Amino acid sequence: MKAIDINKLKEEANRCFLCKVPKCKKYCPIDTQIPTVIQLFKENKIDEAGEILFNNNPLSAICGVVCPHEDQCLGNCIRGIKDEPVNFYEIESFISREYLKNTKLKQENKLNERIAIIGSGPAGISLALILAKKGYKVTIFEKRSHIGGVLRYGIPKFRLPVGVLDDIENMLLDLNVKIRYNALVGPVITIDKLFEDGYDAIFIGTGVWNPKPLNIKGETFGHVHYAIDYLKSPNSYRLGDNVVIIGAGNVAMDAARTAKNHGASNVTVVYRKGFEDMTATKAEIKDAKEDGVNFELFKAPVEIIDEGVIFIDTKKLDDERKTMVNIEGSEKLINADSVIIAISQSPKNNIVSNTKNIDTNKYGLLVTDDEGHTTREGVFASGDVVTGAKTVVEAVANAKKVANSIEEYLKLKRV
Repeated sequence: MKAIDINKLKEEANRCFLCKVPKCKKYCPIDTQIPTVIQLFKENKIDEAGEILFNNNPLSAICGVVCPHEDQCLGNCIRGIKDEPVNFYEIESFISREYLKNTKLKQENKLNERIAIIGSGPAGISLALILAKKGYKVTIFEKRSHIGGVLRYGIPKFRLPVGVLDDIENMLLDLNVKIRYNALVGPVITIDKLFEDGYDAIFIGTGVWNPKPLNIKGETFGHVHYAIDYLKSPNSYRLGDNVVIIGAGNVAMDAARTAKNHGASNVTVVYRKGFEDMTATKAEIKDAKEDGVNFELFKAPVEIIDEGVIFIDTKKLDDERKTMVNIEGSEKLINADSVIIAISQSPKNNIVSNTKNIDTNKYGLLVTDDEGHTTREGVFASGDVVTGAKTVVEAVANAKKVANSIEEYLKLKRV
């Protein structure tokens, strides 16, 4: 993460028109008060600006780094119509980091209700901060040795330094949140047991950690890996010089850049369509190119062999649906020492396979209503385990709704 130049941030803030009807705010999924924050920053009221950002979005320090800004604040800046848009996300990141480092939160009340939060990714952390601040007894169950979920184990450290997560963890501890590490809920610690022990509400925010396979021959070979697994501990892998990445989302870009950062000489992202169809943001694609990642387009994988991957050329038909078809007889080998598959993820079933009355849909995602109620009373869920892989800010926005829903549920139980 590059060093912050406060003077450049001030120059950037001075470029903002402070629109009365700000499109940047309108297109922010969590409705960040962007002109207000920029005005406070210009007045050197950083603590006040940080408080506004945090109260609206507990993970503002992270969203300032990893959000797809080109689709949100940056891409909808009025200044950007005829000039360069205002880089609000850099200002947001600086203010929020300062707030995390310098603020010690206290519980507003002491309430008797006990809440279990399963998973400490974006949704779980947000919910814990919101409810613990109000005074609830909150326990986080995290299956790994550190909090963060996809923030720690799915985003490379060169994009999101773990120091941000450490500051958030300290904030959780300030709010008397209990954290049980290496605690997998499902097989041993069950939903039933949590209720028996006196938890009044349970939240599931376990994310999507099962990689989706290509279902082609050779996928189980020893030089083949899934991106979501690789990103958890890239230091454990010896990929060799030539690495092929199959997929074109942000996870694929992260895997490609990480492989480059860990010494692979030639890293190639292979995708069955064109750049305009990639789900990765333009910024992520640009960063990958700048890191020396190569791209091979309009190629679909057919088979993985010891020497690499056999691909077939594809083309887009000029019909209404822009149908993709293979070009028969065009199969060619792209040599690779290692192959990384990055075509999406689905949820694990540790909880639902050991719990009655929690429904999932055909994709394995938890079924909830708009307020986050699952099909079992007292159990709530949101984040990627409900929606599939989405952005961090969307997970936070949904967690805020569910926090209100849990609070209403607990108030009704008191009556």
